[in-house]
Amino acid sequence: MALEKNDRSEGETAKAIEKQTAKLPSDLFLWAALASMGASATLKFTGHRNTALFVGQWASPFLLLGVYNKLVKLEGHDSQDKPDEYENSRQNSRDKAPANQQTAVSHN
Repeated sequence: MALEKNDRSEGETAKAIEKQTAKLPSDLFLWAALASMGASATLKFTGHRNTALFVGQWASPFLLLGVYNKLVKLEGHDSQDKPDEYENSRQNSRDKAPANQQTAVSHN
């Protein structure tokens, strides 16, 4: 799926956020979501019902942040600021993919 290029660029705040979040490993957010579910279950079984509900609701935002983090790493503002370098890096990653993972061509 290719992004259409437009004349809009990211603001300085968005660039700063992307720069910082790109430093975090994507699985950090998955582990945080799982930890919040585990903590919620523990709180529920120890009788802290309201706190368990509160902590259990953290899982969705953690997963959403993980998706944002992954998108920033794959399709962040760099793709608009440095289009040639971005396309070269995408082509290099496609070239390194094993043959069975590259897009198959159907012969109809």
